[in-house]
Amino acid sequence: MKKSIGIVMSLLLLASCVGKDQIKQALKDDPTILAEAIKANPAEVMEALQTAAQNAKAEMAKKREEEENKKLHGFIENPLKPEIREDESIRGTKGGAITLVEYSDFQCPYCTRGFENVVKPMLEKYEGQVQFIYKHLPLSFHSEARIAAEYYEALRLQDPKMAFEFHDMLFTQEGQQKLRQYKEKYLKQAAKKVGANMTKLAKDVKSEYVVNRVKADEAEARKFEIQGTPGFVINGVPVKGAYPMSHFEMIIDLLKEKGKLKLN
Repeated sequence: MKKSIGIVMSLLLLASCVGKDQIKQALKDDPTILAEAIKANPAEVMEALQTAAQNAKAEMAKKREEEENKKLHGFIENPLKPEIREDESIRGTKGGAITLVEYSDFQCPYCTRGFENVVKPMLEKYEGQVQFIYKHLPLSFHSEARIAAEYYEALRLQDPKMAFEFHDMLFTQEGQQKLRQYKEKYLKQAAKKVGANMTKLAKDVKSEYVVNRVKADEAEARKFEIQGTPGFVINGVPVKGAYPMSHFEMIIDLLKEKGKLKLN
């Protein structure tokens, strides 16, 4: 309302030789002046309001960009430190200069995009220089996400390659559809397809080790204030959401410029 009054006052100032104080007093004495001014100049008022809204939106966007840029540089100087456990299963090159950690949900469609549009291209473009670590953040509203995470960890105990194949099967359009439709039945089918020992799998999938492994990943994600999926940490810099590959490349370039990353 204050902004509208200011716009109308500007219109009145342009239309007559009066000062702001006089207009303020006139509005105070007779508030109907405001309504009459708007009725008399509807097109001008609407145009002024639209211009003001566009300017405000641009200013807010610029402010958000500045805040995000400040946070980004803050994490480059003080990076997050995800735990890389001794028995971590790593895709790519163990000990690579680029460490990409993902906190993911097997029932999240955005995680499927993240795998196809970020993880796979990263492993290809920076071949020999990136290590990818998959961690779990099953969301409460995805009914099969937790059990899928536990199947992944139980398979990983048999052979990390089995777990990777299982991961890749689920993160396809077909895999997502079958998981929604057939639930754990599909997880068992996928496990058989990758060659799992089903007797051992049935024992391991609900073991204390597997359950606690998933919970540890969730706790780490919460510590980093990652609440949705996919969430990434690339060399200590968090990326919350399914950002395009170009965003990760921008972070890599900044890390190189700051002397925090050296690539061959």
